[in-house]
Amino acid sequence: ADHVSTYAEFVQTHSPSGEYMFQFDGDEQFYVDLDKKETVWRLPEFIHTFDYDARRGIADIVMARKNLDTLIQRSNHTRATNEPPEVTVFPKEPVELGQPNTLICHVDKFFPPVLNVTWLRNGRAVTEGVAETIFLPSTEFRFHKFHYLTFVPSAEDVYDCRVEHWGLAGPLLGHWEAQEPIQVPETTETVVCALGLLVGLAGIIAGTIVLKSRRPDSVPGCRAPC
Repeated sequence: ADHVSTYAEFVQTHSPSGEYMFQFDGDEQFYVDLDKKETVWRLPEFIHTFDYDARRGIADIVMARKNLDTLIQRSNHTRATNEPPEVTVFPKEPVELGQPNTLICHVDKFFPPVLNVTWLRNGRAVTEGVAETIFLPSTEFRFHKFHYLTFVPSAEDVYDCRVEHWGLAGPLLGHWEAQEPIQVPETTETVVCALGLLVGLAGIIAGTIVLKSRRPDSVPGCRAPC
């Protein structure tokens, strides 16, 4: 199968001011921390694939910022259209009440790369056990991003991933709560069993009536008495 290595870079006049990253087959390999001026590897197995000097990425960002300033001065300052995000919340592992798990909030197909994401538990903001990725390239020159929350599923707790973006009229909530398996009431089971029994008895009775209603001379190759 073919493999794809993607390089993405952007600069903008608002925070975050820029980003520089590589990904392989859709998985983020590393990004350059522009403040600390170092390469940050997303997954340990990617560290030994090749070396990357963060200074290369920083130099590209510096040049891109100069080009952005030039474009702003020479253009008519027409702003790009804000594209609102789509939000999906789902657990990393199959849910078992009382067992630690991770909620994933996937924010997709938005532009520009500016977001404010807050986890809510029962309507209250949660700040512990949270993590996030950088902005990742999506389709049609848009972006997507993942936010994570470690939690212990409970039947009493509900969770929301609240997303704010320039393309939205107000905050967008991605909701999640534990779904308990549906228990069939005993009365329903009794009715179903009773109906099954009645259908079975009706079949037996109908078969008996048919057998009794047939005359002996109706049997092929046999004359009464047979």
